[in-house]
Amino acid sequence: MEDKTVVILAGDGESTNIIYNALKSSFKIEKVIIERRISKVLFLKNRIKKIGFFKVFGQALFQLIAVPYLRLVSRKRIMRLKQESGMENSPIDSARVIRVASANSDETKAILQKINPAVVVINGTRIILDRILISIPAKFINLHAGITPLYRGVHGAYWALIESNKKDCGVTVHFVDAGIDTGDILEQGTISLSNEDNFVTYPYLQLAEGIELLKKAINDILKNQIDVKPYPEGLSKLWSHPTLFEYIWYRIYYGIR
Repeated sequence: MEDKTVVILAGDGESTNIIYNALKSSFKIEKVIIERRISKVLFLKNRIKKIGFFKVFGQALFQLIAVPYLRLVSRKRIMRLKQESGMENSPIDSARVIRVASANSDETKAILQKINPAVVVINGTRIILDRILISIPAKFINLHAGITPLYRGVHGAYWALIESNKKDCGVTVHFVDAGIDTGDILEQGTISLSNEDNFVTYPYLQLAEGIELLKKAINDILKNQIDVKPYPEGLSKLWSHPTLFEYIWYRIYYGIR
């Protein structure tokens, strides 16, 4: 592998730590640029403008009630998934971390231009604006928790199960463009579920599958052996968080946990 640098541009969280620790032994991770989380009040205001108060209220109830409960009852399963796949959540080396107000800020743009990496791995940020994407010649790629373009947005595995579409319950590595999970596909893989799995364990299964695909995609880019995959058949759709009421309905009547 050529000595070309990789930058991770991400939100602060467990998945970012896991991805960094999974990649650091295989690639030269020059920096991890972490954007500050948007305030919850501002986030909720923006969401209400887009999808309405009652939808956001239901989503907030789901996050406040259902998710903590599911994490509690699934803690052993999550721990086992991490151990089996070798996921490491230890903190990122502080010397590698640069914190910025936003992934789309002038500061971020200047940092990327100074480093001039070959690959920028996006994880858990705001939608990256075109001004950032065209600021350097690097390839911007994302590990998305869903099969695109069928399950863009969030919780792709969950919504695939809701649609009785197990064959498209998986993960995608794709180029980042100005849209939401609309970039060309580099790699896709599916996950296998057990009776122990539910809404909060699907992301760990997707990470375990996706990290290996991410490594392959980075290697291919660095070797200039990019192989864009065809889009799977189906309707492109942008998905959001379930509301508490939706989750209860689907769990009772469809058995989707």
